[in-house]
Amino acid sequence: MSAALVTQYEEHLALVRNLSSNSIRGYVTDLESFLKHMEKLGIVEFNQLEIEHIRSWLANLQSTGVARSTLTRRIVSIRAFTNWAAANGWLTSDLGANLAIPKPHRVLPEVLNVDEAATVIKSLEVKVAEEPTALNYRDLAILEVLYGSGIRVSELCGLDLGDIDDSRNTLNVIGKANKQRVVPIGIPAINALSNYLKIGRGEFANQLSDAAVFLGARGKRIDQRTVRQVVYEAMKSVGATMGPHGLRHSAATHLLEGGADLRTVQEILGHASLATTQIYTHVSPERLQSAYKQAHPRA
Repeated sequence: MSAALVTQYEEHLALVRNLSSNSIRGYVTDLESFLKHMEKLGIVEFNQLEIEHIRSWLANLQSTGVARSTLTRRIVSIRAFTNWAAANGWLTSDLGANLAIPKPHRVLPEVLNVDEAATVIKSLEVKVAEEPTALNYRDLAILEVLYGSGIRVSELCGLDLGDIDDSRNTLNVIGKANKQRVVPIGIPAINALSNYLKIGRGEFANQLSDAAVFLGARGKRIDQRTVRQVVYEAMKSVGATMGPHGLRHSAATHLLEGGADLRTVQEILGHASLATTQIYTHVSPERLQSAYKQAHPRA
């Protein structure tokens, strides 16, 4: 029974839901884990299955110390399965429909303060001055653009030469779901980008480069892993361990602390929902204290 069930469900995920191989693997792994738990409970037929058995499986997973996000994913997974199983006669009713999905516990990533961000950039500027290599020009431009624009690492890797408008100091960015937006960047980022294009890019470029702005050592469009390594290395100057996402969060935080409104930051970051922008942002203790002293009559 289990083998036939898994096979049919896997076909449904691939052919009907058109999920990626990684997503299918996750759903099937969760189902197999659930089926093993059923065997331990002595459940041999699906008509014996009750909601308490599903809750027992989830409780068992929780007792192993899995993260809240993992538990949430398992609930989503088992709900998808019971919905399919009920529709295809394996279950008499959709038992998982009433399973509540816990709200995720959101943990803000590490964020640089303004001075730390300046130190990171300065350390690369010094490196360029001491060793004016194509690699160093590129790496400085990468850091300046990531911090100066708040774009995602995937968006940076996807930049083409025609996406740069140095007359308006903007980048044309293709974000999630192929949504296009125009993102402003500052003079330092434009200058670093210009220096890299004039001095550094030509040393990487070859017939494989096409119109990509940032190139790897072999001349192809730079990959996200290389960009992450560049950022990790630069962060050593301030003892931080963050990657490109941390720079994105830092950029959003510094924009807000500088007086930008949430709606503007949403546009810059390319978030479809303002609620997503609110997750990325937080108010520093210093800003809270300053606002309190300015506004409260008993401060």
